Amino acid sequence: MISMSAMIERAARLNPEGIATSYGDREHSWQQVRVRVACLGAGLGGYGLAEGDRVAILSLNSDRYYESIFAIPWAGYCVVPLNTRWALPENQYALQDSGTRILLFDDNFASQAEQLLAAVDGLDIAIHMGEGQSPDWAVSYEDLVDQNAPSPASHRGGDEMAGIFYTGGTTGFPKGVMQSHRAIWASAMGTLPFFTMDRSSAYLHVAPMFHMADFAGSMGLTLSCGKNVVLESFEPGEVLRTIGEQRVTHSLLVPAMIKMLLNHPDAATADMSSMVCILYGASPMPKATLEQCMATWPTVGLAQAYGQTELAPVVTMLSMADHQAGGERLKSAGRPTPVSEVRIVDENGADQPLGTSGEIVARGPHAMLGYWKKPEETARALQDGWVFTGDAGYFDEDGYLYIVDRVKDMVVTGGENVFTTEVENAIISHDAVQDVAVIGIPHPEWGEAVHAIVVLHEGQSVAEEELVQHCRQTIAGYKVPKSISFRDDPLPLSGAGKVLKTELRKPFWEGQERQVG
Repeated sequence: MISMSAMIERAARLNPEGIATSYGDREHSWQQVRVRVACLGAGLGGYGLAEGDRVAILSLNSDRYYESIFAIPWAGYCVVPLNTRWALPENQYALQDSGTRILLFDDNFASQAEQLLAAVDGLDIAIHMGEGQSPDWAVSYEDLVDQNAPSPASHRGGDEMAGIFYTGGTTGFPKGVMQSHRAIWASAMGTLPFFTMDRSSAYLHVAPMFHMADFAGSMGLTLSCGKNVVLESFEPGEVLRTIGEQRVTHSLLVPAMIKMLLNHPDAATADMSSMVCILYGASPMPKATLEQCMATWPTVGLAQAYGQTELAPVVTMLSMADHQAGGERLKSAGRPTPVSEVRIVDENGADQPLGTSGEIVARGPHAMLGYWKKPEETARALQDGWVFTGDAGYFDEDGYLYIVDRVKDMVVTGGENVFTTEVENAIISHDAVQDVAVIGIPHPEWGEAVHAIVVLHEGQSVAEEELVQHCRQTIAGYKVPKSISFRDDPLPLSGAGKVLKTELRKPFWEGQERQVG
């Protein structure tokens, strides 16, 4: 049966003595990782949870994070990776909503973990996976590994749920995307023809491991039996040094990260000779950044992935060969992966001809099971196996997909999805605000920036900074508006009473090649 546990078992069989994880001064072979995963799984199983119960992770990147995403399903449970950039109320909501029973956390989130343990009903156990001394209210991760004999892997797999991955919601509350073992495996298999890895590969984890994109990278590397090189977080100088020292061959980076690497003083002299391919995605690559990257590191291959969490996450890829060929194709999102079936449809679900824009819909073994406890939203987004992406695009005559607009009300900034309703709900809760519309506007580094257009109650005044700080109390920093404009006139409305955001965006996007970031 296809399962995340089987992926670890396979890697340990095929490359037992090969290095599986490298984090700081720690290295473990694939056989050692297999044993550690089985021991941690046994430790988790000792808490008497029911099969399919949820176990969450709130941590920066580490080798233990990698082990945990396999140990949790090994024990028969579902993994819930929490966004480390979220504010406390957002993580509290996700834990309460998912019914999470156990929380794994590192030193960076000890204070938040203690608060969550007290606030979330049913959250009874906290496991400290950091480097320092474990708090007296938490269980030591290494003690669980050391004090438990390896357990057999759970029989769960296939189309059974492996994890819940929270993303923004149109209602202002995060939605839990339910992904199966099969979907996670299939998405990784679909990327490997474009992002070729084998047991000699070294994949650098520098994007957040909670993110579905890096999660998929973990699966691809595991299937390839190569080496996971893990950095806690992104720091340009450290990334460049690590690539040279660890002979990194592959990594996933969002365009903003690539820009920061290129702007680092060591960019031109860094040892990039081992690097085979940088995979980028989550937001479009600015033409200038792409050209700078190819000029600075001419031997480094580039590939682009387009997708979303609901599709685990990759739908299309623009290959290294496409990048080498150059031309207009660099403006595309590539072609569907071998596991993706993609159509362009109009508002009635009818297929659009080549060159004609419509909503992008996709299906395949990597499609989500649905949204956790949200049947109505599931019914809208998942129809007859087709996931409606909310993005608009068209196909050319050679099957390349071009993204031209966004159907759903969302901003993609620095690789993170921000549903505008979340931001609008935060702003409208201020007493001085009568009405608000949030849109994405062009940004040279982040692709899009969150911008709020605010109408105040008559006679009221409020500074932009005050509204920003007001938002920070309830939503993550990356969702907080980067700029705010105030208007005296009411927001423009359609005949149905809906705010005409296309009209509000128009002045900001005139002259841009793409009307979304």
